[in-house]
Amino acid sequence: MKTEIKIDREILKYRCVRESSLYTKTGDRIRCDLCERRCHIPLSGLGFCKTRANIDGKLYTLVYGDISSISSNPIEKKPFFHYYPGSYALTIGTWSCNFTCPWCQNYDISKYHPEPYKANYISPEDFVNLAVSERCQGVSFSFNEPTLLFEYAVDVFPLVRRLNMYANYVSNGYMTLEALKALKDAGMDAIKFDVKGNSDAVRKFCAAKVEIVWRNVSEAKKMGLHVEVVNLVIPGVNDDESKIRELVQNHIKEAGESTPLHFTRFYPAYKIVDRAATPISTLEKAHKIAKKEGLQYVYIGNVPGHRFENTYCHNCNELLIKRYGLSIVKYSINSDKRCPKCREKIPIVGSYLG
Repeated sequence: MKTEIKIDREILKYRCVRESSLYTKTGDRIRCDLCERRCHIPLSGLGFCKTRANIDGKLYTLVYGDISSISSNPIEKKPFFHYYPGSYALTIGTWSCNFTCPWCQNYDISKYHPEPYKANYISPEDFVNLAVSERCQGVSFSFNEPTLLFEYAVDVFPLVRRLNMYANYVSNGYMTLEALKALKDAGMDAIKFDVKGNSDAVRKFCAAKVEIVWRNVSEAKKMGLHVEVVNLVIPGVNDDESKIRELVQNHIKEAGESTPLHFTRFYPAYKIVDRAATPISTLEKAHKIAKKEGLQYVYIGNVPGHRFENTYCHNCNELLIKRYGLSIVKYSINSDKRCPKCREKIPIVGSYLG
């Protein structure tokens, strides 16, 4: 990560530095209530993620509207497979992260501290206007951990809602319940959770508690958000059968049997470059375990052309959505979201917009 910046009142002049609403005073420190690390930050100090600062006894975000990455992406890239299939989302990220994953694909932004004095600032209004001009059907907060853009998101989402566009997060799921509820209330209608493995793997490699993530999966479902779950299967980290089965059982318990689960292929990156990509046979074994446990919609990702990146009716196995990578090749679900063969209701949000 880059050298830390000096935290004092001088930094308040930058547009990307804004006071946060999610904090609690604890003596001479501030407890950040954004994510479940709940950092106790001393005066002129930074939290774990380096995007939250204690300035004169108040908590500030250093990344409000500081956009490190922006692009129009197919919704399938997130991946969301049961949410506005075929649509595009204007997608943004900022800097840093609250996890320590050594396999991060976006380490060039997630492992760097923000630098407010040279921020690429985009106002909420300009961002939403850009999404409209790019003919996107919605917006997505992704690339690095979007929880860190919380204050910006709660200003963006109401603007998106007024235009009848969708809004989602692609997250590690470590936000507090206060943050999750505020995002939902602001207009977020979907969230994809990256569950990094079983409890041992998440504790060892991400310095986090997977129980928090599953709690948020469950709460997001209760809130009525559309939820999909992804597990990046990494050789030697979370690929043995017992860990896969534990993850699947947690998924059924907290998300339900009809919530999509994606097993995605790992490719060497960042600090884990000493091993090969995940064998396809390992992903297929994970798929088999999940189906045997009772999951209705299980996908294999990062393997373009694989039959398990398609959507099949859970009742009669009719091919409903044929995909190749991020593209939809065929879409057969009726307008009433039912299988054309057996008339089973298919849990799809939105319609094909290709």
